[in-house]
Amino acid sequence: MSSNKKIKEEEVVVGILLNKNGQILIAKRRNNQFMPGYWELPGGKIEVGENKTDSLKRELFEELGVTVNKINLKHTMFHQYPDKVVRLWIYYVDKYSGEPSGQEGQETSWCSLNQLNNYKLLPTMREIVHKISLPRHYWITPDDHHSESVIEKCHEHLITGTRIVQLRSKVPLENSYIDKVYKLCQDYQASLILNTPNKTYQELCDGWHLTSDELMSLKKRPCNNNKLLGVSTHNVIEVAHAENISADYISLSPVNPTPSHPHIPPLGWQVAADIISKSNLPVYLLGGMSKEALDKALSIGAQGVAGISQI
Repeated sequence: MSSNKKIKEEEVVVGILLNKNGQILIAKRRNNQFMPGYWELPGGKIEVGENKTDSLKRELFEELGVTVNKINLKHTMFHQYPDKVVRLWIYYVDKYSGEPSGQEGQETSWCSLNQLNNYKLLPTMREIVHKISLPRHYWITPDDHHSESVIEKCHEHLITGTRIVQLRSKVPLENSYIDKVYKLCQDYQASLILNTPNKTYQELCDGWHLTSDELMSLKKRPCNNNKLLGVSTHNVIEVAHAENISADYISLSPVNPTPSHPHIPPLGWQVAADIISKSNLPVYLLGGMSKEALDKALSIGAQGVAGISQI
């Protein structure tokens, strides 16, 4: 006999507080709370009659003893628990006064983003952390790996501040070549993401990028959580499967017509915006993108843009 029980929905606001060292404040859920012992961003439920801004100010004053002066909406997302759906509004707390401390007996901790994996985090925290830490654009290498031009172009991008390089090739690359690019990225504190055939997930790099065919062949995440996993997607079905295998971010393409794929119909900005609204993952837009398109991408909720020639 089927149950007609309605799934409970909760609306929650959370705040991202950073200290002068760039560390983020997290709090441990108390034993009398839902999912006790897990760490999360400070915040709480929106009460009846409250707007989101007032709710966050109240929660952070009650929980941490701080007075919030300025906030900025960073991201919205939802999470399906077995018995309820939680909808979250995540804000940067740009200005506040007071020294944060656990006013309700909860533990708090300042930690760097790369230390967060040392904590038992709420399921929603993984997506939030990537939204905070991932850059607004990344560069994809061209395919002419037979020459030194890719190394030279990589160097040029790293000098100008690129933080993620996707090393893309349609054919397998020598490990010595991958190691050379990896060392170059390390010199500039950038991440190297491999998008090559026959992945072993043991290569020397900071993560891997899956093609859409590779994505749809998988039933679970193929690498550890301490590495980044990106995925190429082209429609809402692939985007949903990327979430199912716990990808860290996705690329969505093509938004605009591209010379490299003239026969593939572009999604257009409206369809891209609709897909982004249905995903919790950070989304990078591809296809005719440039740094000039970044503001438009951010305005529809994308994490940023990526590409080969104009990024």
